[in-house]
Amino acid sequence: MNRYGIEVTLKNTPELDPAFFPLQRFNEAFLADAKKPIGIAVERTDGQMAAVQTFIHGTPEMLDADRYYIERLVKTILWMKGGFRILVCGDEGICDWLKSVYCAGGQQAFDADFMSNVFEQPFEVVSVDRLPQPKDDPKAIGGHLAGCRIGFDAGGSDRKVSAVIDGETVYSEEVVWFPKTTVDPDYHYDGIVSALKSAAAHMPRVDAVGVSSAGIYINNRTMRASLFLQVPPELYEQKVKDIYIRAITDTFGNIPFSVVNDGDVTALAGAMSMETSNVLGIAMGTSEAVGFVDSEGRITGWLNELAFVPVDANPDAMVDEWSGDIGCGVKYFSQDGVIKLAPAAGIELDPALSPAEKLKVVQKLMEADDARAAAVYRSIGCYLAHTLAYYYAFYSCENLLLLGRVMSGKGGDVLLSTCEAVLADEYPALVGKLRLALPDEKFRRVGQSAVAASLPEV
Repeated sequence: MNRYGIEVTLKNTPELDPAFFPLQRFNEAFLADAKKPIGIAVERTDGQMAAVQTFIHGTPEMLDADRYYIERLVKTILWMKGGFRILVCGDEGICDWLKSVYCAGGQQAFDADFMSNVFEQPFEVVSVDRLPQPKDDPKAIGGHLAGCRIGFDAGGSDRKVSAVIDGETVYSEEVVWFPKTTVDPDYHYDGIVSALKSAAAHMPRVDAVGVSSAGIYINNRTMRASLFLQVPPELYEQKVKDIYIRAITDTFGNIPFSVVNDGDVTALAGAMSMETSNVLGIAMGTSEAVGFVDSEGRITGWLNELAFVPVDANPDAMVDEWSGDIGCGVKYFSQDGVIKLAPAAGIELDPALSPAEKLKVVQKLMEADDARAAAVYRSIGCYLAHTLAYYYAFYSCENLLLLGRVMSGKGGDVLLSTCEAVLADEYPALVGKLRLALPDEKFRRVGQSAVAASLPEV
């Protein structure tokens, strides 16, 4: 495999996608003889700073490789941690090129616009003489069980709520709703309030409320979330950004509450069930949802939107329809990944079926031990092994929790065993450092909404 003069040989390639070019392998080969120092930092409005010291070649013949390496690195940091400002130290040419890429009309215009909206600041790329020190602001959150608490879990097809007294769930309910297709944000607000009141009716009082919800949340505000996909921008600003804050305070007054990305709550539930920390949770479902609990058992506040982090350096990799970029995790570690590989395996899927229904077709074949379906899951397992080495380079996580619809049934077992075998063969240094796990019965008993109830400290 060769791209921009960077040559890589793999021992293991996905059998249904032999052109897959792991970004981790590209980076390793690129850095082998890159000698010119360069620093990249990404800054957030809350003062957090992600900073990386790395190298490029700095020669005309390697200019395309240098640009590609740096741009993919920047995109990875942006979607892993989030930020509105890119700082570049050590190469004015790279800085000027990034300015032309991360701007309106540029190659990565989507990323620049998205981050600008999330952090409510104009997106910019600036040159600095000295790279600032990295700064994080992790928070010890969750695991608080005392008192009368409500946990609310907002999903795309149903909403769940639990009433929890001193760690024991005394009531829970699950209600079907349609947030992603509803324009009126009052529908969402009324649904949230209805759930809160339903749980409150089963307790003598309400001491705190915790919310687990898909999307990006900063200071309990809904910066971006697919649940409100159809809400017009002007109504989003007026009624969605503070929707959970309003729903809780309007219903219960001034009580402690926390609103956290559902991926982080999943990772927290995994940490609680596994009785450990330093957990990266990856849920392969409609998309690739990710959460992280650090070595101190804290939630970092990072975006962890790894669905939009690049993993494949193949120039012909599949395009993500939303962002317009190629080679990003959403097309490898979700139902989209299964659907993408099915034709290569000889599985014909009815175009009239929804993505979830197409996944079920492949799952049904896998339950019948269909060799074509097994090839799909082995290919995803190979994808995952190469990609976990890339994620590990940034997270240094010790425990990986794999869940979601793609991981269910026999397919998940095949995927996991393939991943472990490829990891051992391609990345032996990670053996013993990274433990892979599937949800056990203890995890399943710890419901997402019940864990959400433990988020705020009273």
